Amino acid sequence: MNATAVYQDFAAPLDPHWKRFVVGQGGLEPAGAALRFFTHDATARRYSDAQIDDYQGLPRRRFPWRPPLRLTVRARFSHPAGELRGTAGFGFWNDPFMMTGARLPTLPRAAWFFYASPPSDMKLDLETPGHGWKAATVDALRPSALLLAPLAPLAVALMNIPALYRALWPHIQPLLRVGEMMIPADMTAWHTYMLEWGTERARFWVDPQGEVPPLLDAPAPRGPLGFVLWLDNQYMIATPWGRVGWGLLDAPGRQWLEVESLAIEPC
Repeated sequence: MNATAVYQDFAAPLDPHWKRFVVGQGGLEPAGAALRFFTHDATARRYSDAQIDDYQGLPRRRFPWRPPLRLTVRARFSHPAGELRGTAGFGFWNDPFMMTGARLPTLPRAAWFFYASPPSDMKLDLETPGHGWKAATVDALRPSALLLAPLAPLAVALMNIPALYRALWPHIQPLLRVGEMMIPADMTAWHTYMLEWGTERARFWVDPQGEVPPLLDAPAPRGPLGFVLWLDNQYMIATPWGRVGWGLLDAPGRQWLEVESLAIEPC
């Protein structure tokens, strides 16, 4: 499977390209000219997710997207950063944690607009917080990154010494193709989010106009990857100094991500 382009106006029915994944207190509903991805009174006792993707049931080698391509999404959220509970976003990844298919777990590859609330702490970039609304890339499956695996226990121990972390991580981070930047835009307002995923670089814009430089210009992951757009109630922890964790959060009331349009096309 090798997709070429997909255009979705969410005032219209979902294109057959998309697969729904709705569990727990998650749901999808029309919202005027948009589609609303919501959770309602989600609790830490059960995983809740509202999602569309295009890779359910596929082996990773058949995920549909490879660079170069452009993703454009028009979206807004119900709550600002820090108040929205769980994770949410849209973009390309390799679904490394077996969430939508019987695949072996693997290390992550992604290029996406990604949100995580506290207590999430995915501190992959030296200068960027481990939670919040950000543009981000990672490819921990590069051969250069895999060569570090035998040294991982020693590296984790050294990262617990702040001076060594700040000295060593800038040399390790590029091997993992990590690039991150906080998004300064108000999450609750409508914005146009654009990602150009190239073979070497991934560039991110919010409300692009003219020749405005990208918000983030980062190393690009390799494909193939699948597209995902979701809102859920989980948190994740993964830091260079060895903190690893996962769990679920209470998200009282309704919280949502509304999307008016989505386009994936060659560039």
